[in-house]
Amino acid sequence: MAEEEARLAAEAEALHQEMMSLTTIYFDYDRSDVREDQHSVMDENARKLREYQPEDRVVVEGHTDERGTIEYNLALGERRAEAVKAYLVDAGVAEDRIDTVSYGEERQSVTGSDESALAQNRRVELKRQ
Repeated sequence: MAEEEARLAAEAEALHQEMMSLTTIYFDYDRSDVREDQHSVMDENARKLREYQPEDRVVVEGHTDERGTIEYNLALGERRAEAVKAYLVDAGVAEDRIDTVSYGEERQSVTGSDESALAQNRRVELKRQ
């Protein structure tokens, strides 16, 4: 009985984490428009924000790869964050729940200068608050 309860509790926690997790959005080099191949990811993020704890706030964090000046990358990261925010609002997420911030190239998720590493750093992360 205790084993079954523990298993069910673990499954419930895993389901909760899946419902609450938001997926990172990736961008093309020097672009801030949400790529077509990211629309399904954005739609799923919007659905989760609407349906699961809709009172939660979310911070949309814009990031860039290391190419370009600090100032340019901060502005590009902000444009990316704003593009994701606009997409979420269009998908029914209340605008007053969403804050944006740009970290530019400051917070790289992957180190390295090859195209694979650079591509993984051109992103927007969504964090629940």
